[in-house]
Amino acid sequence: MVQTASNRWAFVLAAATAVAVSLTSLGARSNLIAAEAEVVEETPKDIIVDQIRKQGFACDNALSAERDREQSKPNESVWILKCEKATYRVRLVPDMAAGVERID
Repeated sequence: MVQTASNRWAFVLAAATAVAVSLTSLGARSNLIAAEAEVVEETPKDIIVDQIRKQGFACDNALSAERDREQSKPNESVWILKCEKATYRVRLVPDMAAGVERID
C-alpha cells in the first residue's frame, strides 16, 4: 500500500509539473501575441526616411513622402521625400540600395 501511495504522489507531481509547463508556455505565447499586436504600421515616409538615413543622408524631420508616378517604373518606385531642411528624389529598387538625389 505504501508503494501505491507513492505512485499516486508521483503521478500527481508529474501532472502538476505538466500543468505548470503548459501554463508557462501559454503565458509566453500570450506575451508574444500582445507584442505582435503592438507593432505599429510604418508609412512609406517612415520606410523611405529610414532607408536614406542608413545610407548617410540627413533628414531630421520627415514632413512627407509622395510617389512620383511619372518617373516610377515596374519594380522601381520613385518618391519625393520632403524633410525639414532638404528634399530628395528617392528611387527604390528591390534588393538594392536606394538611389537618392537631393533636389532642393
